Amino acid sequence: MKIAVAMSGGVDSSAAAAILKEQGHDLVGFTMQLWNQRRGISVDENGDPLPSRCCSLDDVYDARRVADSLAIPFYVLNLEKDFERDVVEPFVQSYLSGETPIPCVACNSRLKFASLDRMAISLGCEKVATGHYARVEYDDAAGRYRLFRGRNHWKDQSYFLWELKQDQLSRAYFPLGEMLKSEVRDIARDANLYTADKQESQEICFVPDGKYSEFIDRYLTHEGRQDELPEAGEIVDTSGETLGEHSGIHRYTIGQRRGLGIAHEKPLYVVQIERAKNQIIVGEADELESIEFTAKGVNWVAFDDPSEPVRALVKIRYRHDPAIATIHPRPDDHARIVFDEPQRAITPGQATIFYDTATGEEVVGGGWIVRN
Repeated sequence: MKIAVAMSGGVDSSAAAAILKEQGHDLVGFTMQLWNQRRGISVDENGDPLPSRCCSLDDVYDARRVADSLAIPFYVLNLEKDFERDVVEPFVQSYLSGETPIPCVACNSRLKFASLDRMAISLGCEKVATGHYARVEYDDAAGRYRLFRGRNHWKDQSYFLWELKQDQLSRAYFPLGEMLKSEVRDIARDANLYTADKQESQEICFVPDGKYSEFIDRYLTHEGRQDELPEAGEIVDTSGETLGEHSGIHRYTIGQRRGLGIAHEKPLYVVQIERAKNQIIVGEADELESIEFTAKGVNWVAFDDPSEPVRALVKIRYRHDPAIATIHPRPDDHARIVFDEPQRAITPGQATIFYDTATGEEVVGGGWIVRN
C-alpha cells in the first residue's frame, strides 16, 4: 500500500515507519511544525527556549534523519497557526474558566490526524500510520471499524483517539498496537535509527516544564492580554466560610492539596473551582468523591448514537482505572454518566473514555467532562 506516516521525531513513529518499510509498503513521511519554541513564550528567565522532547525543531530534524535513513520522501507541514487556534488558545481559555484541560486529545484527533488524513487523501495514500499504541479492526458483521486499546495497557493511547470518526478509522494504521515499548526500541536499534534510545516527553509539548499557570501568564503577557488573567480571590470551604486567598483560579486544579496556603486540622483539597464567583472551594478527602457527571462532545465509536442507556467501563483521566458506570445519552452529543461507586476528583476539562464491559479492550466512545 501507499501509506502516509506521521513522523514526530520520536522512537515510536520511527519504529512504525521502519516496520512498514520492512513490509514493503510505499511510504511518504510527514512531520508537523506546531509550536515556535523561540517565540518568547516557552522560554526560561534568560530568554532561552525551555528544553522540549516533543514537537520542537530538534524533533523535526530527528524525523528527517530517520526518513533519510529509511530512504523515504519526507515533508514538513507548518501548522503553527492551526495549532495555536485549535489547541493552545482553547487550553488557555479552559484554564481561565476554571477547568483543567488535556490538549493532547484535541491535538491528536482534530489537528494532527485530521491534517495528515487530508494530506494523505490528496496524495493517493490508502492509510495513515502513526506510532500510537492502539488497534483498529474492521467488523464485517457490524459494517464498521472498531478501536481497541494497545496490548501494552501502560502505553495504551486509545484515550487520545476516541474522537476519530469512522472515515478516519478506516484509514488509520497503528503498527505498534500489539507491541511492548522494549520491542519497539529493539526494532529501532535493529534498523540503526538515530532515535532508538531517545527519551520520551512526559509533558504537554508547548509547556515542557509542566508549569501551566506560568505558561498562561507568559502567553497572555506576550499577546498583550494581561487583563484576561484572573485576579486574586477567596478560598472557601464547602459551607462558604472564607479560609484564605488564592492568586488566580488558573493556578489550581481539582484534587490539588499542596500550595493552598491554608492551615487546617485535616488535609484540604480543591473540590470545585467557581469562575463566576472567582472562588476556590476546598473540602476534605471524602468531598472529592462524586458518583456522576456530564460529558459533552460525545463521539460513539463502537456503534451509532444509542437511544438507550449503555453500560461501560469509564475512565475520567489518562491514568484512571476504568470504573463501571451507566451512560445515559442526551441530545446534542451530551451524556450523563453515573458510576456504580463514587470516583475521586472528576475534573471538568478532562476527557472521559468508555470501554466495553466484556473485556475492557474496545473503545465504545468518549466525551469531554463538563461541570454538573
